[in-house]
Amino acid sequence: MPVYEYKCTECNKEFEVMQKITEDHLTVCSSCGGALKKLITNTSFVLKGSGWYVTDYPSSNRTKEKKAEKPAGESKDTKSEPKTEAKAETKKEAVNT
Repeated sequence: MPVYEYKCTECNKEFEVMQKITEDHLTVCSSCGGALKKLITNTSFVLKGSGWYVTDYPSSNRTKEKKAEKPAGESKDTKSEPKTEAKAETKKEAVNT
């Protein structure tokens, strides 16, 4: 629901109101009864999650594709071992030459 900011033309009080887009805008100040002016301000919003619709709300087809891409039984430990061995071999070759 959008947040609108208003300013009273009589008492200069500024305040924010959360209203539906379909609701009528406020016209009377609740403090003094003066006329209200709707202000134009920057929009503020909050992104939750990683910010990517595909990863946060995947379709059933996307979920199946993602599972098919990952080989079963593969873990983080098995991924890091080949990299460590490759680095060790590179260092040995550099020492021998």
